[in-house]
Amino acid sequence: MTAFWTEPDYDDHEIVHFVRDRDSGLTAIIAIHSTHLGPAAGGTRFWHYAEPKAAMRDALRLSRGMSYKNAMAGLPIGGGKAVILADEDGTKTEAMLAAFGKAVDGLGGRYVTAEDVGISPADMELVAQYTQHVSGLPVEEGDAGGDPGPFTAMGIFHGIKAAVAHKLGRDELDGVHVALQGTGSVGGGVARLLAKEGARLTVADIDTGRAKSLAKEVGGEAVAADAIMSTQCDVFSPNALGAILDEEGIARLDCSIVAGGANNQLARPEHGKLLADRGILYAPDYVINAGGIISVCLEYLCRTQGQPCDINEVRKRIAQIPDRLQSIWTKCDETGERPDVVADEMAQELIGRK
Repeated sequence: MTAFWTEPDYDDHEIVHFVRDRDSGLTAIIAIHSTHLGPAAGGTRFWHYAEPKAAMRDALRLSRGMSYKNAMAGLPIGGGKAVILADEDGTKTEAMLAAFGKAVDGLGGRYVTAEDVGISPADMELVAQYTQHVSGLPVEEGDAGGDPGPFTAMGIFHGIKAAVAHKLGRDELDGVHVALQGTGSVGGGVARLLAKEGARLTVADIDTGRAKSLAKEVGGEAVAADAIMSTQCDVFSPNALGAILDEEGIARLDCSIVAGGANNQLARPEHGKLLADRGILYAPDYVINAGGIISVCLEYLCRTQGQPCDINEVRKRIAQIPDRLQSIWTKCDETGERPDVVADEMAQELIGRK
């Protein structure tokens, strides 16, 4: 693995912690980008990477994105992320998760973890046996916390409505065509919320059976995973893995708006310009997809302070996501700057880096 500080995605990260536990076979990276606003919070991704460099890139990019996301969500926490490097078979054992929990605990509360791609709430319950610095754990009905997916979907739904109003001048979603990439917990949740308001849906997933099932449920159409980005639509909503908006991907788009939950949708910063040059409105990913982190962080903060946390407070904060997006787009209209640049500048100022 090359020196992390030479990586293009290294952004003055405070800690990049490499974890190797020989007995369990755990190999992981914990990246803390900023603790300016509080302990660094962000989920743990369990993924097979073709090369270690890709894992480091993920950890660096995702942790920086969490700093920006948490700051723009108005949360008193910083940004971090962890990746566990899975083998080709995706082997995950209790011993590996225990070793990971001990590694998190060894950071003394500077990093708070939760579930992400490849990690389940049950996995986090096991990790929580070895550290208290965990969120997204099962909670009582009516309390904040638990599976962050539905809350992420809720924020994206609100954000899509705001984007449609801003770009298309439509206050209702009835008949608005949305093409959704990814039909898991987040993408599926977004689709169901959109369907209730009359949106026309086209969906795709690498799991074709899941995509077809969702399409049938919401009265939409399922297409092949490699066809969704070129679907003619009003809104393209990426809700799978990131870095899909590169030169080739953007050239394929046939939409007016990009608004979805995937992290790090722009493959590189310069790709935001390609979107703007095509007149496509972009909802910065870490602003629109903050619903999940709002839920798990309020859960963690309330639990550590010994206070109950009503789910209505979570919903109230998620409902503020459209206002944050609108403030970004309004500034763009006033200055001619791109949404990704404006959002980054706002976030950098909040974390004391501007």
